[in-house]
Amino acid sequence: MEWGLGAAGLVVGLLIAVVTAPVGVSGAVFLLPVQLSVFAVPSPAVTPTNLLYNVVAGPGALLRYRRDGALRGPLVHRLVAGTLPGVILGAVIRVFALPGPHVFRLLIAALMLPLGIWLITRTLRPTHPDRPRPEPAPRTITGLALVVGVVGGIYGIGGGSILGPILVGRGIPVAKVAPAALAATFATSVVGASTYALLSLARTGSIAPDWFLGLACGFGGLMGGYLGARLQPRLPETLLQLLLGTLATTLGTLYAIDGLS
Repeated sequence: MEWGLGAAGLVVGLLIAVVTAPVGVSGAVFLLPVQLSVFAVPSPAVTPTNLLYNVVAGPGALLRYRRDGALRGPLVHRLVAGTLPGVILGAVIRVFALPGPHVFRLLIAALMLPLGIWLITRTLRPTHPDRPRPEPAPRTITGLALVVGVVGGIYGIGGGSILGPILVGRGIPVAKVAPAALAATFATSVVGASTYALLSLARTGSIAPDWFLGLACGFGGLMGGYLGARLQPRLPETLLQLLLGTLATTLGTLYAIDGLS
């Protein structure tokens, strides 16, 4: 039974990462409802298990992006600088103040559903196709990354699924956002998983990650992330934006249904 669960986690992690890595989403945000509904991982252990998935799966896509030279530039440093302190604060909030996932699902739905629809509409019907939108200021990017880091620390979603649509919507190309978002997700996941491991020593309950399932899903994501990152340069920007918008819309819809049921 244990090995069957591991095999299922490997396949799920691989499939999710192949689709999400080209647009800078680690896939953990889609793995979260699978853990809760299919694998029955208890809360709040589901959060560090998601972070463990990111830690194991992240190097697959990052290795490929590094070979392509896509990890250079200030955007990576700004996102990491903002998300790292945020994820520690989020982990503390999650353990001591927000043990239940219900409100989180509704909040994610309220954010991601309109964001995804807007991104799809903006891509299909650009208002000023010849006038590129100015990129946000460095301080704005770091501040946004801090807020997303807190959310990622609370619910183990890494942050790329939120940062990606917002930054692309603000005019930054997907090819530039994706590697930076995945790098920030990986860094914050390492810190977040370590924080949860330490908190589990001082607090009773299901706080430590489900190591077996997290590693199984992570190894699947490791392979899928590499494949997805390899596909990205072959995909046009418009298709990548539509994919990102579709993922955000799908995620928002799933979480809305789950949160209201």
